[in-house]
Amino acid sequence: MSTSTSTASAPGRGETWLAALTRNAPRRRGYPATVQVADAELGGRPARFIAVVPDAANSYPRVRGGEVGLLEGWSLAQAVHEVVQADRDAAIKRPIVAIVDTPSQAYGRREEAFGIHQALAGAAGAYATARLQGHPVIALLVGRAMSGAFLAHGYQANRLIALDDAGVEVHAMGKQAAARITMRSVEDLESFAASVPPMAYDIGNYATLGLLWKMIGVKHAAQPDAADLDTVHGALQAALADIQADPHPDLRSRLGGQNRQASGRVREVLAQQWQD
Repeated sequence: MSTSTSTASAPGRGETWLAALTRNAPRRRGYPATVQVADAELGGRPARFIAVVPDAANSYPRVRGGEVGLLEGWSLAQAVHEVVQADRDAAIKRPIVAIVDTPSQAYGRREEAFGIHQALAGAAGAYATARLQGHPVIALLVGRAMSGAFLAHGYQANRLIALDDAGVEVHAMGKQAAARITMRSVEDLESFAASVPPMAYDIGNYATLGLLWKMIGVKHAAQPDAADLDTVHGALQAALADIQADPHPDLRSRLGGQNRQASGRVREVLAQQWQD
């Protein structure tokens, strides 16, 4: 894939955390400026770190803010499949860490015409393949994790870890878009979120759904210091150990949240009916 020219604009959270966690390891060549891939150590083991970042000069205007578009979807898939292929015969598979700060998938006529649904499905499928092939996949949410971008980059991880910070948000769509779709005001949606956790954007409410493995506190989420890096490295290593101790490569661990009890019960009933 061709590589576009990056701008000198300030890096976003994804790029900042990728650089910090990998000690500024060289970026892998052959990727667009919006997809940064670096190989570094995690707990004394080789690992691959991947982030989607803004590129203000990108030839696809809809991805200039860090959105996941056509090239981003296929490039994420490439970055993951490279590791799966390289470790095909390895007894111990490399961990893959998805660093997530993605405001949205790319909305645009070109994206729709050229099959963004296929590009993002390719990325999600690559992460799922890696997980099922024995690669520990960890998603670290350091900023926004919105809509199809999160589904393509991070959601298929064995374990989801989020910074406990107001700048970390998770939802199916942005507030303005949700307001238009539901024909309500942003203020109305915010008031509903106070009593309906799935409608909220903050990471605290998201944690009640049982999808997060851990929420970790740092002092400087936008510009981490040495103490923040130690905290996050520790959480990543703990997640890695937890994945290795878990005999199940699926996502059943996400059904334990206080607001997911009905989901767990439905699955139990369906499984019983299937067996009967």
